[in-house]
Amino acid sequence: MALRKLFTVIAAIAIIVGVSSSFKMYESPNVSTDQTVEQSSTTVDMGVDEAEYSGLAGLKKFYSYSGFANATAGHFIMILVGLLFIFLAIRYDYEPLLLIPIGVGILIGNVPFMEGAGLKLGIYEDGSVMNYLYKGVTLGIYPPLIFLGIGAMTDFSSLISNPKLMLLGAAAQIGIFLTFLGAILLGFNPPEAGAIGIIGGADGPTAIFLSSKLANGVNLYNGETVLNLIGPIAIAAYSYMALVPVIQPPIMRLLTNDKERVIKMKPPRVVPKLEKILFPIIGLLLTGFISPSSLPLLGMLFFGNLLKESGYTKRLAETARNPLIDTVTILLGITVGASTQATVFLKDTSLMIFGLGAASFVIATAGGVLFAKIMNLFLKEGNKINPLVGAAGVSAVPDSARVVHNEGLKYDPTNYLLMHAMAPNVSGVIGSAVAAGILLSFLA
Repeated sequence: MALRKLFTVIAAIAIIVGVSSSFKMYESPNVSTDQTVEQSSTTVDMGVDEAEYSGLAGLKKFYSYSGFANATAGHFIMILVGLLFIFLAIRYDYEPLLLIPIGVGILIGNVPFMEGAGLKLGIYEDGSVMNYLYKGVTLGIYPPLIFLGIGAMTDFSSLISNPKLMLLGAAAQIGIFLTFLGAILLGFNPPEAGAIGIIGGADGPTAIFLSSKLANGVNLYNGETVLNLIGPIAIAAYSYMALVPVIQPPIMRLLTNDKERVIKMKPPRVVPKLEKILFPIIGLLLTGFISPSSLPLLGMLFFGNLLKESGYTKRLAETARNPLIDTVTILLGITVGASTQATVFLKDTSLMIFGLGAASFVIATAGGVLFAKIMNLFLKEGNKINPLVGAAGVSAVPDSARVVHNEGLKYDPTNYLLMHAMAPNVSGVIGSAVAAGILLSFLA
């Protein structure tokens, strides 16, 4: 039934393409506006071009401003991508809070219009409403606000009770740096490569923040303007976040055996309130001193968590984790989606970014799993780590932790890994932000 509906949509788009082509076939190619004005000026005493106001000329002008006249194959390709995002979100529950706004944004950004006509419609046209909203992306405003909401929602108890699991989050960041090197080998300059590499962290806000600083189409590197890669990087990052349940399980199964998958870990200890309050304060200062460039993200993350854990700012914490983050998610999704305007987005570089992003995500997942196996070589029986937990080192919170938990239940229905997986998962958020700060310090 769903496929039938999808085919119906594709058929409708094909009809639109055909109608558009038909209109273009019947346009008069030999009569220009200038010629019309010249002919009219010889026959009308007052110099008013009556043909311009005739029904036919008005119809042609209306058509020239319509989407049919300005449509290209690229616009229809991107519209199909937007519909696919919406379909995946609704049919398979793949990150619907992200994919539906992004999908609708793709549709908005790829409705064809006459560019350069002063209509102020496109996201890249100064003065348009979408351009103003997009400044939250290009200026790096939305990502810190997202981190504030994430901090207000996150419980760091599992990480505090078992700090060694933080190493798994750190190990997963190897995908970022290896992809950085791969992007340089493919011809991207270092700032662009750094922005691409961060996709491996599977953290959309961090990817947007770093690309807005390094690959924004404005900065110069060795006298040349860097490419504007914000749209492709953001779409790749959020796409792979949504596909965590598809991408990670095969890698986890490939790198572990049946015995390792059923390892039961000790239940995490109960963390007292004082430790929960001290953690965001110490975390903010420690990460800030290590990587000051990460403060816009991690400063807001730990601030949001302190609002949650202090017990005296419930209203602020509630605002941060509900109305604020919901509003920013809508604005971020719509504008990131609209930035995929076909005339800007459909380039060879976009395909390379998606390929590098996939490699980065696979390497990050494998890095976490393999490092857990290495740690087990030095841990005593009873303290060993289930290697599946290492896959949660990427910062797709909490989806990656859920995938680990569900994968563990397949091999032992009594083995609950969710709380254990949350530790490397939240440390992955911190690790990817620190990695972004390090890259920003070196490459800005």
